[in-house]
Amino acid sequence: MPADRMPVDGPYRITVDPLPTGATLDMSHYLTAVLLNLAAVAEEDGEGLLAELVDIAELARSAAHQGPDSHAAHQRDRQVETLLAEVADDGRVPVYGAQVLRLADRLCAIAAPKAVPTQVRRAS
Repeated sequence: MPADRMPVDGPYRITVDPLPTGATLDMSHYLTAVLLNLAAVAEEDGEGLLAELVDIAELARSAAHQGPDSHAAHQRDRQVETLLAEVADDGRVPVYGAQVLRLADRLCAIAAPKAVPTQVRRAS
């Protein structure tokens, strides 16, 4: 894999690829760690974790009907934040040192305007 595709190689690898209108950030290495943490919590207290996830789902459904400023939405957000703190380092992916610059350079390279080839006129 070319080094510019993976500007961040640790502690969680981040791969960056262009899209026609932007970029994709492949965060699967981080998400794997989150799922492994969830599995560890489930192994410790599967019933508790399942109850917590079901409660979040019910609050999300209720918030969808009541609106983003409802009690259900605020309670859902608090519970999600608590779970994220437990299994996902608050949802934050650390990027250190020169990797910050490599990530920024890769994103800037992808976002830079591209020259559009001139259209060739067909002779009639």
